[in-house]
Amino acid sequence: MHSGTERGRVAALSGQVTTMGTKIENFLKEQKIDPRRIIAVSVKIERLQPEDRAIRLTKRLARSSEDAAKKKEAASTKKPRSGRPVTDRTLGAALQGKPISGPAKTRLLRAVNRILEQKKQEKIELSALFELPKKGGAAAEGAEAAG
Repeated sequence: MHSGTERGRVAALSGQVTTMGTKIENFLKEQKIDPRRIIAVSVKIERLQPEDRAIRLTKRLARSSEDAAKKKEAASTKKPRSGRPVTDRTLGAALQGKPISGPAKTRLLRAVNRILEQKKQEKIELSALFELPKKGGAAAEGAEAAG
């Protein structure tokens, strides 16, 4: 008849086998948040505003000037928005559990928190959406293995 591997392959193709979702995917299903909404909110949040352009202008002018006081003033100004929203590709990688950059994770978090705010729910931390590495990274893992 059929061997065990063939049954597994047929079950996988028919959609009967369920896989464990990623942390962000489970959270979005639990909160009933549509991934397309995250992209739309992120575009709105991350769009450059006139105040962001003004901040960039003051920093650029301060760099070109010789005055040290202006350089300190420009360094202490508020950080402007990035102008880079969450993309389909970034969101797809996050939902599949592929590695994404730190700033992309932060943009995803900001978009999810804005949606939760609109739903009158509590904001969440980054650790609720992503598996964060332990402090120290690979150096800490090597120390644990040695000791």
